[in-house]
Amino acid sequence: MPRGDGTGPGGQGPGTGRGMGRGQGQGQGRGRMGGPFAAGPGGGCICPNCAAVVPHVVGQPCNARSCPKCGTKMTRA
Repeated sequence: MPRGDGTGPGGQGPGTGRGMGRGQGQGQGRGRMGGPFAAGPGGGCICPNCAAVVPHVVGQPCNARSCPKCGTKMTRA
């Protein structure tokens, strides 16, 4: 039996798994929280308070922007 010093019995199997689920190619899993694969560069940011919409800026998350009308943090549309 192993005792934390690496002297345990050898494992079984080839040990060549790729860590992919359900036949998907590498790097093509779903996003966090089961959301879309990726939001992409297009689209816009929407205010959950007053529904104002502004264009999304690449490299700047919508939740880091404040609504120009009411100042509430925006979300991705």
